[in-house]
Amino acid sequence: MKWLLFLSRLSFICGCCFLIAFSFQVFNKTNNDAVSSTIIIIGFVIGLIVVPATLISYLGVLMVRKKIPVPAWLVISNIIFLFVLMLYLIFINVESNHPS
Repeated sequence: MKWLLFLSRLSFICGCCFLIAFSFQVFNKTNNDAVSSTIIIIGFVIGLIVVPATLISYLGVLMVRKKIPVPAWLVISNIIFLFVLMLYLIFINVESNHPS
């Protein structure tokens, strides 16, 4: 089950990069374009793939083993990152469908 721990850590890193990339978007303060573009790609693109895949894997493991072999804080933080990502996607879609 080391793959699930690895996937959970990767998902946590992508969630943190999403929050940093979102702060880049809100505050519009970036000094290094190469670093900021890497963080944006990890946060927005890879995060939208890895975070839901991690939570689907949690559900699959729960169905089979009844216990997830990952620390509880990591599971909870990944669930929070999923909700934040989904709220961001909903907000972006509402803004693009109803321009001012």
